[in-house]
Amino acid sequence: MLLAVLCVGGTACGMSGKNESDADSTASQTEEVKGMKGTRLTAENAKLIGRTYLAESGTLWCGLSGSGAEFEFTGKNLDIMVEGDKVSWSGQKDNYTRIAIYVDGERVVDDMLNEGLKKYTPISGDTEVTKTVRIVKLSETAMSCFGIMPIQLEEGASVKPTEQKAHKIEFIGDSITCGYGVDDEDPTHKFKTSTEDVTRAYAYKTAENLNAEYSMFSISGWGIISGWTGDGKQKPDQQIPLYYEKMGFSYGAFGDKQPQDIDWDYSLYQPELVVINLGTNDDSYCTTNADRQQDYVEGYAEFLKTVRKNNPDARILCVLGIMGDRLYPYVEAAVEKYSTDTGDTNISAFHLEPQNTAEDGLVADYHPTEKTHTKASDALTAEIKRIMGW
Repeated sequence: MLLAVLCVGGTACGMSGKNESDADSTASQTEEVKGMKGTRLTAENAKLIGRTYLAESGTLWCGLSGSGAEFEFTGKNLDIMVEGDKVSWSGQKDNYTRIAIYVDGERVVDDMLNEGLKKYTPISGDTEVTKTVRIVKLSETAMSCFGIMPIQLEEGASVKPTEQKAHKIEFIGDSITCGYGVDDEDPTHKFKTSTEDVTRAYAYKTAENLNAEYSMFSISGWGIISGWTGDGKQKPDQQIPLYYEKMGFSYGAFGDKQPQDIDWDYSLYQPELVVINLGTNDDSYCTTNADRQQDYVEGYAEFLKTVRKNNPDARILCVLGIMGDRLYPYVEAAVEKYSTDTGDTNISAFHLEPQNTAEDGLVADYHPTEKTHTKASDALTAEIKRIMGW
C-alpha cells in the first residue's frame, strides 16, 4: 500500500526544534488551509468515536484516548489532513499527539504530530475501492489534542458511516486505561506520549472482545479525590470528577478552546455499561490512613451519582487492582454506600488481579505490559458477559 505523508509547517518532517518564527509560520499556514472547502466529518457521514468536538472551521477535534472517526470510503485516492494543537508547534516533543490511521483493520499510519499540519494518503491508486478507514488518537488528552480537517474528496468519491457495533461501553480511568508506557519495555523510563497506545490497553481490548463501541475518559495520574502524590500531599486539582461532565481536560486546546471549557452532551452517546477503574492514584495519597480511605469512599459514592445522572440506564461496574488492590475493599464500600443512599442496585464491583511483574514484566514507570493488559481484559470480558448477558 502506498502511503504518503506531507508535513506542512515551519520545519522539516520529523524535526522537533521549534522557534517563534516557526510557530508564526505554522499558525499562518494553518489558517490558510482552514479556508479550504471539504467534507466535514459529522454523525451523518462518519462514526464519531468517543468525545469529539466539531469546530466552526469544520475541524473535528479529538482529545481523549481512543477518540476519532471511522467511515467507509469509496474512491481512488484519499487524503486526510490533520491539525495539531499548539503543543505540536510550540510544546515539548514528549507531549506531541500520537495518532493512528487504519485501513480495513490494518494500521497504515502511526505518527507523532510534530507539525501544525500533516497530510496522509492512506489510499492511493487508479482503481476505485471501498475501504473502512479509522482515525484514532493513541495518546491521552491531558498533553495535547488534534483535529481531523474536512476531507477533500475527488469527484465521485464518498464517505459514509460504518455500522454500529452490538454494544456501547464507557470506560473511566487513569494511566492504565490510557495505555501509559505500553510501547516502552523499560520500567525506569518516564512518560512520553510516543509510548502510549490505548489500543494495547485493557479497556480497548475489552471493547474489541465484546464487539462494543467505546468512549474513554481517562487521564494519567488522576483519581477520585487525589492525583498521584509522592510526598503524601493531596492533589485535589487532579480529580476525574471535576471534568467528567466536560469534553475532557488538556493543557493543549481545540483551536481557541480547551476541552474543559466545553460541556459534554450525553445524549450523543448513551452506553449500556460504564466501567470505572479509579483508585490507583488515590492510593498513593490514602496509603493506610483510615480517614483518607473513608474520604475516598465518600468521594467515590458522590461521583457515582454524577455518573448515574448522565447515564440513567447504564449498568455501572467499578473495578480496581491491576497496579495494586489495597483500595479495592473501599471500592466495594463506595458501591455499597451509593446503593444504600440511592436505592440503585444496577451497579457492582469487580476485583482485577494485580500485575504479575515477575512473569509478565513491566513497562515505563512500572506500568502494566500488554501481556498484563490482555489478562485483565480477558477477566473483565468474562465478568461483563456474566453481568450483562452479552
